[in-house]
Amino acid sequence: MVLIQELSREESLELLARAHLGRLACAHKSQPYVVPIYFAYDNEYLYSFSTVGQKIEWMRANPKVCVEADEVASPQQWASVIVFGHYEELPNVPEWHDAREYARKILLERNAIWWEPGYAKTILHKAERPLAAFFYRIHVEQITGRRATPEPVTSPGARPSMTGAIGGEWLQKILRPVRK
Repeated sequence: MVLIQELSREESLELLARAHLGRLACAHKSQPYVVPIYFAYDNEYLYSFSTVGQKIEWMRANPKVCVEADEVASPQQWASVIVFGHYEELPNVPEWHDAREYARKILLERNAIWWEPGYAKTILHKAERPLAAFFYRIHVEQITGRRATPEPVTSPGARPSMTGAIGGEWLQKILRPVRK
């Protein structure tokens, strides 16, 4: 049987510190958009890098964002965190030099190819996109996490997964055709 358990804030932040790849969600005019990003977590911030494009434009318009990161050992053993936060661009101006340099340094320490997805040459709308560097950070305002384990979890709040024996019966009931 698989058990699902909530992670504490500390456990969630520890997972975030270990993770380097996540999915960034932003929205504009009620349209959600999700993209993979490399990031580095440090002291209540996720630091990342991009070039100009849809996600930067959308985060400038609506700085409320969400990031998901996970560790998956198997379908029965995984952990996942969701961060709700606020986008902040680190502009290329003298007063932001130290923050930009810190972002570059921490990204390099945590992931040797941190720049690769954002700097890949692409054609957007039949035109090559500009390759201007944008460092940004996301202030972690709220974080939640869950963990699945194959062993029994004795902590309060743990609940069985719907994939176990009971879940199999439950799933069969909801998938059964409705009889008239």
